Order: sequence, then structure tokens, then C-alpha cells
Amino acid sequence: MTLAETQTRDLNTRKFVLATDLDGTFLGGSEEDRSRLYGWIEDNRETVGLIFVTGRDPKFIGELCRDHGVPWPDYAVGDVGTTIATVSPETGVAPIEHLEQEIAARWCDAGERIRARLDGHPGLTLQPTDFRYRVSYDIDSDSFDASAWDIVLEMGFQPLISDNRFFDVLPDGVSKGPSLRRLVSYLDIQQDRVLCAGDTLNDLSMLECGLPAVAVGNSEPDLISRVAHLEHLHMAQAHGAAGILEAIRAFDMHDLPEGY
Repeated sequence: MTLAETQTRDLNTRKFVLATDLDGTFLGGSEEDRSRLYGWIEDNRETVGLIFVTGRDPKFIGELCRDHGVPWPDYAVGDVGTTIATVSPETGVAPIEHLEQEIAARWCDAGERIRARLDGHPGLTLQPTDFRYRVSYDIDSDSFDASAWDIVLEMGFQPLISDNRFFDVLPDGVSKGPSLRRLVSYLDIQQDRVLCAGDTLNDLSMLECGLPAVAVGNSEPDLISRVAHLEHLHMAQAHGAAGILEAIRAFDMHDLPEGY
């Protein structure tokens, strides 16, 4: 069995699994903070599992790990929850088809129809990536017409605005939280071993899904106001990667070296 196969098959035996957003969270904080977290993960792969839960697409995840020294995750919940995939240096990012069947059915090849309906809508610029089960836009907050939200709901899909910069159209009922729970259940991981980490509103469903969670110190104010009451959530003072380490220590989910 290869290292990649071992990593993807035994997450339910790891002491701790980090399920983390990328931008602003796992990729956030200082270079020293990131180096400390990444080095600790690599030194403890036998007991630490890693799942990326991100709005980024599989191509970005592969390039990030191959070219920028970021640890390879064992799995990825990508495209704001519309991709559920295995990940390894050998195979890259490979969607798990049976976990995505419901997502595909709820989407029903709606991309062209949604793009046509929102074509020219004030304040929305279509992102160039051809996502499989979502349509995504950049927002110009000065000219954005909020009626886009109602249009998407009327069409039977789920709108999502995050960081006041991005407008995503997703299958109804699909987002980071439900897809992560589906993956955790499939892998038979004990729920109290999983730490969810995020910083923007597209992480809300993940932080609310009932697993131990952390909102890192640089989280957007709208997210903080929505999750501040959650008993299973740690509100970190430290930013990005350092906030993740802070939460691991606060929840006592894994041993950490002194000074981490």
C-alpha cells in the first residue's frame, strides 16, 4: 500500500483531523505561523488527518500543493461543497462519484440556465472557471443589485455571498457543512476528532454543522456575529494558521510542542 493510499484509507484511526478552509485560514497568518502549522502536520501524519474545505476548485488545490509547499490533504471538499474528492500527489484530486450523486442530481446541469438568467446583472462579473455544479461571480459592491439573491431562490437554487466579494449559486441544500458531514460519515471518523476552521460566510455551514470549530482571528465581522453563540466553537485571537493551532490547544485535540 502506498503512502497516499494509507493516508486516505485510515482517517478514522487518526487521533485528530483538521478540516480547514484555505484562503484566510490555512493560508492565512504570517509565513512563520504557516510554516509552524504545516511542519507540525507533516511531522505527525500518522496521527493527524487533513481535509481542505474550500471554495477553490480541484485544479487550484493540486497546483497549491505541488508548487507552493503546502501539505497534501487526504481529502478535499472543494467548490464550496459541490466537490468531494480524494487527494494525493500521485492521482491529484479525484472526485468520489457516489458521494457527489445527490449534488449532481440537485444541480441538474443548471449552469447554462443560471448564467443566462444572470447575464448582465448589475454588479456581477462571471468567474471564468467552468465549475461542475456551481456558478460563481465576483461582486462590485458599489453597483451590485441584491435582486440577484431572489432570482436565484426563485430558480430553486441556493445563493451565497461571502467576504462581500463573491456571489455563488449552488445546488439547493449543498454547501461546505453538509458535504463535510457526508464525507466524515463515509469515512467513519469520530466527530469529536474533527476540527473545522474558517474565516468567511462561505464557511458558516461548516462551522455550524456541530463538529468542533474555530473562527480564526481575522474572520469577517458578519461571520463572527453569526457564530459567536455556538458552544462548540472557539473564537480565536490569532489569525489564520496560528488561530488553528490556538484552537487545537484550546480543545486539547492533539499534543502540541511548547510555544505552538
